[in-house]
Amino acid sequence: MRDLTRLLAEASPRLHPRAVAVVGLDGFAMPPALPVEAVLATVREAEGLTLYVDLAAAQAAGLPVAFRAAWITMTVNSALDAVGFTAAFAAALARAGIACNVVAGARHDHLFVPFDEAEAAMAALRKL
Repeated sequence: MRDLTRLLAEASPRLHPRAVAVVGLDGFAMPPALPVEAVLATVREAEGLTLYVDLAAAQAAGLPVAFRAAWITMTVNSALDAVGFTAAFAAALARAGIACNVVAGARHDHLFVPFDEAEAAMAALRKL
């Protein structure tokens, strides 16, 4: 869907129950102690991999946690070329003073906010 009005009306944010760790690795090898099912997303940067993984799994594998996050999925099926959707929810969170990191999947946008601010983030997003 590309229509911003409909996207905002149907956004339906969903808070996932588990905490997420954002981990920055030097290099591009996946840690062998990390179960593949714990990995939510990866980003390949020039310096190495950034992993979004289950916090408990990251800690068990001894990985350096750069950011402890709550994971919110905007459940509306948004098109990757929809204009203004990311800006709208990022602005709502900014007005509430909440940092947000976004990973776009083929069907949904996934927001990673400070873990302790999850409920405040959900309240701000529901107002969209």
